[in-house]
Amino acid sequence: MPKLKSKRGAAKRFRAKGNGGFKCRSSHRNHILTHKSTKRLRGLRAAHQVCDADVGHVRQMLPFA
Repeated sequence: MPKLKSKRGAAKRFRAKGNGGFKCRSSHRNHILTHKSTKRLRGLRAAHQVCDADVGHVRQMLPFA
């Protein structure tokens, strides 16, 4: 039986929460920030929770999280 391994790309992007969900960084925060408003960037600063529909996929990629 082969070892279970985490998908390393997913391990860098998602962190497990205590309630069984996952948190992730906001998108649209990497480049071309000059034309995005300060209000928009401030909202993107906070971490977000992975939506319920996607939690199963993330759990499959991170079996030990």
